[in-house]
Amino acid sequence: MLSTLLVVLPIFALIFAGWLARRIGVLGAAATTELNRFVVFLALPALLFDVTAHAHWSAIWKPGFIGAFGLSSLAVFVLTVLIRRGAGRALADAAVDGLNAGYANTGFMGFPLALVAFGPEALAPTTVAAILTVCGVFAVAIVLIETGLRREAVASGRGGESRRPVWWTVARSLVRNPLLVAPALGALVPSAGLTVPEAVATFLKLLGGAAAPCALVALGLFLAQTRHTGGGQGRTAALLVGLKLALHPLLAYGLGHYLFDLPPLLLHTAVLMAALPTGTGPFMLAEFYRREADLTATVVLASTVLAVVTVSAYLAVIA
Repeated sequence: MLSTLLVVLPIFALIFAGWLARRIGVLGAAATTELNRFVVFLALPALLFDVTAHAHWSAIWKPGFIGAFGLSSLAVFVLTVLIRRGAGRALADAAVDGLNAGYANTGFMGFPLALVAFGPEALAPTTVAAILTVCGVFAVAIVLIETGLRREAVASGRGGESRRPVWWTVARSLVRNPLLVAPALGALVPSAGLTVPEAVATFLKLLGGAAAPCALVALGLFLAQTRHTGGGQGRTAALLVGLKLALHPLLAYGLGHYLFDLPPLLLHTAVLMAALPTGTGPFMLAEFYRREADLTATVVLASTVLAVVTVSAYLAVIA
């Protein structure tokens, strides 16, 4: 419990810093949007490029682990999207909800927890989980969000979109999206046998290192604003948190143990990564695309608080 709490405390400290800065007037009303745009257009693309450009694919190629964690993440994401669409949710909003349930905080919490729980041997599969999360599930969500937005534009006739096929406007938006372009370009570096120059690598580390803390501060800024909670949001948040903290790790365990027959280290690492709370990615997208961010903020906070108990319980069981 203590090791998990020590990892989670800095997350709350950063959220509180943003909340306090807004409450005492250090940062104004526009700070949430502007800080989030910095993350989306600069810091996070740098991080994604850095991750894929420095990935040692031969060392982290673990098909069973990829299957267990990747398929469980994608299954929870798709299931959530279908549930929310069935409830009348727009496709773009349902995609954000899918991320709320399937996007684990592998980057900010995964590495320190894996190191504490399983030692240095768990860092390679944790890297795989981070890549699958930030470059895989995230990319699928962006595609669905863009598709949903273009369909809305076509239906309303805004911007002349009705004169163009939906697939054309979606494809055009995707190739201009830095969150997809950056990891794709980064993957070309090791594929072509190239290396990132030291000065460029330092630049990427400095800029990419700002992604997670700035996103958490932006979350705190958002929470400090006057919020109008919609009816039934508590039940929806509970559903999404339950899918994230219960269904996701259960699926990862089932796939890893029964289908892929993973060795203990890979199995427990996959389950630990799946049991992590919702990361800040869904909030960044909700804020960036001007979708409903209140629900996402609630899910991020609630899942992070509850994960202190659930993750600690899991680690105690397998100890």
